[in-house]
Amino acid sequence: MADYSAYINGFAKEKEPLILEMERYAAEHRVPIMDDTGLNTLIGLLQIQQPKRILEIGSAIGYSAIRIALAFPEAIIYTIERDAERYAKAVEHIERSGLQERIQIIQDDALVFDEKNLPKQPFDTLFIDAAKGQYQKFFEKYSPLISAKGVIYCDNMFMHGMVLLKDAEVPKRNRTMIRNLQKFTDWAMNHERYETSLLPIGDGILIGVKKNELESSKGESL
Repeated sequence: MADYSAYINGFAKEKEPLILEMERYAAEHRVPIMDDTGLNTLIGLLQIQQPKRILEIGSAIGYSAIRIALAFPEAIIYTIERDAERYAKAVEHIERSGLQERIQIIQDDALVFDEKNLPKQPFDTLFIDAAKGQYQKFFEKYSPLISAKGVIYCDNMFMHGMVLLKDAEVPKRNRTMIRNLQKFTDWAMNHERYETSLLPIGDGILIGVKKNELESSKGESL
C-alpha cells in the first residue's frame, strides 16, 4: 500500500516557532508527544464536534493542549500532569504561547486527583494520553464528567505495534502495560454507554461517543 503521509504533509500549514521548538525538545529529551498524523486527525474530528470545554489526562510538555487551543480559539482546556519536570516545561510553554487564560494545567496524579475540584460544568471532550496501562481507570474515573453526546479520545492504542505481538514477544518490562491496554480496548469497544471505534491512524486512536440515557437504556434492555 502506498504511503500517503508525505503527500498529506505537503498541505500542512507552517508551524509556529514555539511548536517547532517543542517538537525538538520532545525529540531530544525523549518526551512522547502525539505525532502529526494522529494530532491532525484528532483536530479534524474536533472540528466536527466543536468542543468548548476539553479535559486532557496527560499534559506532558503541553504540546497537544497548545496545538488544540490554537485550533479552537473559544475552547477552554483543563489538563493534568503527574511528572514535575514535564509539568514545569508545560507551564513555561503555555505562558510563552499566551494561552494561560484558556489552558488550565494541574500538577497531580490523575488517578488520585479529586475530580470534584474541576468545574461542575460537564466537558464536551475527554482526551486520554497518559499511562497506557491505566487507561480503563482513567476512563472510568473521568467519563462521568462528559456531557451527553460528548466524546472520549484515547491515543497510542497500538503502542507502536506491541498490541499485535504474542505475550512472549513483548519486552518483559512492557507486558503488564500491553495486557492492560488490550483488556481496555476490548472493554471499551463493548461499552454499553459509548459508541466506540478504533482508528488505524498515527499510533491508533480510540473514539468513544457517549450515548444519551435513552439510547443506553434501550441497549441494556435488549
